[in-house]
Amino acid sequence: QVQLVESGGGLVQAGGSLRLSCAASGRTFSSYAMVWFRQGPGKDREFVAGITWSGGYTYYTDSVKDRFTISRDNAKNTVSLQMNSLKPEDTAVYYCAATYGSSWSRQSMDYWGKGTLVTVSS
Repeated sequence: QVQLVESGGGLVQAGGSLRLSCAASGRTFSSYAMVWFRQGPGKDREFVAGITWSGGYTYYTDSVKDRFTISRDNAKNTVSLQMNSLKPEDTAVYYCAATYGSSWSRQSMDYWGKGTLVTVSS
């Protein structure tokens, strides 16, 4: 069992930065790939970035490449999302999720956090 709690959301101006964190409970955190999703107003929940259990591989959706960086610290049971050059279209609730499998689709996640709101003003 893994419980996930996100933090770090807030209001930021366009061009600014935020760092989201996800704290995980459970001894098996390092066995899971970790993924960030987001859901904007009136939109479906979408994949943002993922990182393998070891941290050796990361993947980003095109719209955040070169702006966002996902990282993890297995010793501290945390995964982070550094978000730079934020745009109004990045406004969304950001969710941390964990999967024991190899697919990073929304349907494949085993555990979800409750989300943290990021609002980017223009």
